[in-house]
Amino acid sequence: MPDDVHFTAKQPTKRVAADCLFTDESGRLLVLEPPYKPTWDIPGGVVERDESPRLAAQREVREEIGLIVEPGVLLAVDWLSRSGDFTEIVALLFDGGVLAPADIDRIVIEPTEVSSFRFVTPDEAERLLDADQFARVTAGLEARRSAATAYLENGFPPRRT
Repeated sequence: MPDDVHFTAKQPTKRVAADCLFTDESGRLLVLEPPYKPTWDIPGGVVERDESPRLAAQREVREEIGLIVEPGVLLAVDWLSRSGDFTEIVALLFDGGVLAPADIDRIVIEPTEVSSFRFVTPDEAERLLDADQFARVTAGLEARRSAATAYLENGFPPRRT
């Protein structure tokens, strides 16, 4: 490499995702049905180049459901290893907060990204979300209750050695 290239240019990179966990006043989780995959999702997505994870979560929420929110505390960090065609990723889960009925009425879905949305119980979420995301959401709900950020690897707290 030329001498003027910073040493960090040789270091590995990881994809980063930033999602928001929203519930309604009954504690049910907001889930989105994307038109491009079989499992449901929560608002959020991939962090773009030179974008902070917090701003990415804010942008993705605006793009997918039309709400302008300030992401709250970081609930969970989940490192997901390479799997099939997917490269490893660090997934961050922010607290989107509790949506009042008036907030829910303002949701406008972007049809290229979201076919429909609904609020579900954790049992329903387990059937709709993929296993990694369900584990992250479960950890996020617990982190919201305990006020302690969860650290996960492939959806689970790491085993202590």
